[in-house]
Amino acid sequence: MPEHELPASVRVALWGTAVLGGRLPVRRLPAAALPDVDECVGLVEQVSLWAGLGERALLVALPRPGDLSGMPRSSPELVAAATAAEECVVVPGLGGALVPELTEYGPPGDRGWQATWTAYPAEPFPTHRVEALDLGGLELRLRTELAGLTEELASSGAPPFGAVAERGAARAREAASGARRWGLPEDLPPRGLRILDLAGTVLALADAGLDTVTSSLDSTTVVRRDELLRQLRSTAARALADATNASALHLAYRA
Repeated sequence: MPEHELPASVRVALWGTAVLGGRLPVRRLPAAALPDVDECVGLVEQVSLWAGLGERALLVALPRPGDLSGMPRSSPELVAAATAAEECVVVPGLGGALVPELTEYGPPGDRGWQATWTAYPAEPFPTHRVEALDLGGLELRLRTELAGLTEELASSGAPPFGAVAERGAARAREAASGARRWGLPEDLPPRGLRILDLAGTVLALADAGLDTVTSSLDSTTVVRRDELLRQLRSTAARALADATNASALHLAYRA
């Protein structure tokens, strides 16, 4: 995968909102949002269409099997595609969604990445819940839940993140201090940025931890570790989506 850390749809929602607000030419959207992707198909055309129709903001949903939080009312095809990708961009005013598929191509030694964005119809998505979000409360809940889950992971007797633990510890420290920006648009709310940093780091670490083979551990420890990592991932994904959406609306209407 390209080294974005943040899901592609999170970056596109924020940079796409900047495009809709006239802060960035639409042709520069792929380079700004997905700098490590070599080919981007279907994104510029769709965002250009929405801009011409007067859309003001793009939101994000990060669904997981059994958790469709933030998804608009739509077809089974969109639900299936977004759940498989674990992400989608949501168009709240006009209705609709974009789901990315990231694929690697090219010969060994000269590999590249292509992002293909597929548009799906969906009903307009009411933004009143996002508008009512309190970023201060969201940050406090996130840190409280993460503290509890990481303490349980530490006491479970299993290394939580495997080979990425050292990298993860450094990134978690940077996120906690608000030092990382990951090349996001200007004028995002500072607290929103802190949540994006922390939740994005934790989500990447939880995914990496779940991909790590722990064959040296007994089955009970492995099951408990994976259960806690899935809870950690869900907590981070919900916070990341909420912070992205609150930040996108701030960029669209208040910045």
